[in-house]
Amino acid sequence: MSETVSLELDGIQSGVLRARPSPYAGRYLFFRVDDGKAGRELLRRVLPSIASAADSASPAGEAWVSAAVTYQGLKALGVPQDSLASFPDEFRQGMAARAAELGDVGDNAPANWEQPLGSPDVHIAFVALAPDAARLESVLKLAGEAYKNLSGVELIWRQDCYALPTGREPFGFKDGISHPAVEGSGMPGSNPRERPIKAGEFVLGYLDERGQMPVMPLPEALGRNGTYVAFRKLHQRVAAFRQYVRANAASPDAEEFLAAKIVGRWPSGAPLVLAPERDDPEMGADPLRNNDFLFDADDDVKGLKCPIGSHIRRMNPRDEQGRGDVNLHRMIRRGTAYGPLLPEGGLDDDGADRGLCFVFVGANLRRQYEFVQTEWVNKGLFFGSPSETDPLVGPNDKGGQFTIPKDPIRRRLKGLPPFVVVRGGEYFFVPGLRALQWLADLTT
Repeated sequence: MSETVSLELDGIQSGVLRARPSPYAGRYLFFRVDDGKAGRELLRRVLPSIASAADSASPAGEAWVSAAVTYQGLKALGVPQDSLASFPDEFRQGMAARAAELGDVGDNAPANWEQPLGSPDVHIAFVALAPDAARLESVLKLAGEAYKNLSGVELIWRQDCYALPTGREPFGFKDGISHPAVEGSGMPGSNPRERPIKAGEFVLGYLDERGQMPVMPLPEALGRNGTYVAFRKLHQRVAAFRQYVRANAASPDAEEFLAAKIVGRWPSGAPLVLAPERDDPEMGADPLRNNDFLFDADDDVKGLKCPIGSHIRRMNPRDEQGRGDVNLHRMIRRGTAYGPLLPEGGLDDDGADRGLCFVFVGANLRRQYEFVQTEWVNKGLFFGSPSETDPLVGPNDKGGQFTIPKDPIRRRLKGLPPFVVVRGGEYFFVPGLRALQWLADLTT
């Protein structure tokens, strides 16, 4: 399919569309703005460091910087009321206020979140990434001087993160494999069998999959080329995952096989649809092969290769019939590991905090992130198992179950504990570069 849209790549932050380098070291920095003028000055100072999606090199040298703002942050910066009112309800409410709808209850409830995540104090976020820790510190030293000498802005939270050369996350599986092609971006997706998705699904100011223009904040100078981000800090109970798999498998090979069924891929990244019996590290390492598959078209309608309720199948059902138009719920997903890895083979929880800082990018928080979280992760109706949730990241605090299709008799696992706990989250608006300048130039 030929592309008919030309994105204004020079007006879109690079972090929205361009893949992150691998490996890398990174840091999230969250700020509270006590004085609007100081907050606007902070944006003015960071602007020269932010690359556009048209840039092949970063103005911050070998580090890549992105900036985002919460609804409370827009208020603190002095954005006029008519502009504030033009943002969608879910963004204005914030993630913590929507906890009941999102299933963030019990251990996942905002009352248990890491402070100040989910609070009205989170206003501005910077994310910096570099090929290694030394180069990251170099660019952050300059940024640090900028905000330390700026009265009226306080750094209230930081999180160091990383991506290993293997690309593996704390559970031991290669991550960050699947990402869509965005029409007009000129950047290929990871699956050559999927057509590019309309730009308006990810960037404001362009037609979406329904042929409509997404609702855009006013004025156009603020909304165009922006997008939304759902940020989640997710603690991974790696020891509990390994213990459960071992308790339900008869051998080390069976453990790896069971874990792969839960995830939908082998640890190397090789998908079960293409490697149903054993891991294929060569395939897993090949970006031209490790995501080149569909479910129905590759003869896995019944989930005999990759279980219908597995993690990757819930997050992206691809061409499965009966899931509706899945392209209306596609997101750009990026996970960044944090904390020390649990030593290989370790079964005891060492008390360390480890997991992923997950970012979901899309132009419609409700139709994309919130739909996937509530209908595909937290429920099983769309997948033919109403009582089942996502076996890896679902809210299984009451003991979940997971069905593995098999001829002649399926296997049903019971008593799955929660392997992931929400430590915090927030909804951010990621302004285009001209919008960042607009915010910095406000005089209210």
